Parts: sequence; structure tokens; C-alpha cells
Amino acid sequence: MEYRQLGRSGLRVPALSFGAGTFGGSGPLFRAWGTTDAAEARRLVDICIEAGVTLFDTADVYSDGASEEVLGAAIKGRRGEVMISTKTGLPTGDRPGDWGASRGRLIGAVEAALRRLGTDHIDIFQLHALDAFTPVEELLSTLDGLVAAGKVRHAGVSNYPGWQLMKALAAADRHGWPRFVAHQVYYSLIGRAYEADLMPLGADQGVGALVWSPLGWGRLTGKVRRGSPLPDGSRLHETEQFAPPVTQEHLYNVVDALDLVAEQTGKTVPQIALNWLLTRPTVSSVIVGARNESQLRQNLGAVGWSLTAEQIALLDKASDQLPPYPHTPYRQQEGFARLNPALV
Repeated sequence: MEYRQLGRSGLRVPALSFGAGTFGGSGPLFRAWGTTDAAEARRLVDICIEAGVTLFDTADVYSDGASEEVLGAAIKGRRGEVMISTKTGLPTGDRPGDWGASRGRLIGAVEAALRRLGTDHIDIFQLHALDAFTPVEELLSTLDGLVAAGKVRHAGVSNYPGWQLMKALAAADRHGWPRFVAHQVYYSLIGRAYEADLMPLGADQGVGALVWSPLGWGRLTGKVRRGSPLPDGSRLHETEQFAPPVTQEHLYNVVDALDLVAEQTGKTVPQIALNWLLTRPTVSSVIVGARNESQLRQNLGAVGWSLTAEQIALLDKASDQLPPYPHTPYRQQEGFARLNPALV
């Protein structure tokens, strides 16, 4: 397994990490993802550790905390062999203190996560979404205290707008507080919006990408194809309303290109989609999930080999879409492109 620096930090993370959203499995969304219990989870963790996948990602909102509990049970006695990433901020209830990133919410969320995980520290603690109501100084000073107390080692964000992330980084620099070193983002061959603003920001400011849903919410498993109905067992039947949008024609064009590369390499469609992500700038780790051992072993086959430059170019072309304004003219007009070729 290749290990990479997490942004501008001293933490080295595996190129592939494991997403524990399938652990616990309660509620309409997470039950569709998976219902892995502690015994099954321990077997998946065994396979991951053996392959060098030592970073496990979860969140308090995953199955109302059950994901953290199952992960904690699965790694019991092996805490020194693994790294844990968890998140908070999304609503876990209807009371005022059940959502957001206020001082009380963050401190309480960390304490609750530590209990559920059965550990004394969290390696990467991330804000699951932007809380526009909490001042950035309150948020960052609280994280500073949690780091000083040894309960959190590194801080990051997820699903953040670029200008809010930059605002937080500037405030951290101004006050000498720990900087965010990770941004957990949606990024895939059918969802490349990350490249417009967040990727250049990450490269400039040393924020590494932890990629969620790298198979486009299950659309790049090789089972969704042009001219064929959605397979009966696809979780998209139950969860598509939560998925990042994509047009059918764009999806099918990308799958066609993946099929062509699969013929050339002998690899599966998911393995190629994951491998492509590992070639992208700022990507520190790609988070893969699995409901069973077979899925996990297939995903682990995405590393240890390389796409050719021609294959990468084919996938780039098939998946490319014009970014939104103000990036569009830099792609369409030579004068703009000359001023900032990095946006082309």
C-alpha cells in the first residue's frame, strides 16, 4: 500500500482508506448502504490491515452513532495499528445542541465519539458540513483546546465551500491555531466539480483531499450501463434522491470509456475508476466502502498498478465538463487562458 502525506501535515495516510458507513445500518439511508455487525466488521478490518489500509472513516450521524460503536468493537485491542477519522456537525437530533459546530457541540461530540469508539483520541476530526451560525474563531479555538488536550490529533472539514475554508485557514494562521489539513470531498469520474476551486485551494494551502463516494454513489460499479435497467440489487433504488446529480448521457459516456480501459487492462470498472482518482493532484486518500469481503477485495485491487498516460487522457476526455462561471472563459477563450493556464 502506498502512503501519502495528509496535506501539509506530518500524518501519513494510506492511498486507500475504509469508510465505515456500512457499519451498524439503521435508518432509510444507512440501512441501504449496509448492516455490518461487529463480527463482520472485524473480518473486514482484518483484511484492511493486512492490505495496509489503516485509516477508517466514520461519523456520528452514521446510523445514529452505531457506525462508531461497531468500528470501535472491530478495532478493540488493535488501536495502535489503525487511524480513526470521524466527523460531526450534521443534525443528530432536534434539540439546539444536536447540530452545528458551537463550542459545546464540538466538545460534547468528541467526548461521545471517544466513548463509542472506545479510544482516548481521534486521529482526524472533521466538521461534516459548514455551520454558518458559529463564528470561525469559536470553532477554531475549541479545536485548539481539543488538540492541546490530546483528544484530537488533526482537524479537517467536509463539504465546505472554498471561501469558507480559506477564511478558516486565514483565521488559524492569524491566531496560531491548528490549521485544517484535510477536506473530505465528493470527487469521481462523474463528479469533477472539486477541481474548479477546491483542488487549487488544497494545492496552494496544503489541504489534502479525502475522497468520499469515489464510485459516484454506486453508479461506477460496472452494473449501471447504457440501454439496461437499474439492477434489482442496486442501492440506487432507495438512495438516489440523496446522490450528487449526474445526467444519464454523461454517466454512460464515462462508463463506455471505463469499459474500453477495462478491456485493455483486464481490471474491473471500479478498480479503474479508483485508480484514476489516485493520479489526481491533492488526493491524499480515497475512501472505499464494502458491504462484504468480496466487494472489499475488489476495491483493494485498485492499487499496485498504473494506468497509461493514454488511458488517463481517455478517461479525462470522457468525464470532462465545462466548469461553472467564472472558470468557463478560462477554458473557452485564449486570452483568459493565457492569464491563468492553471484553470484550463
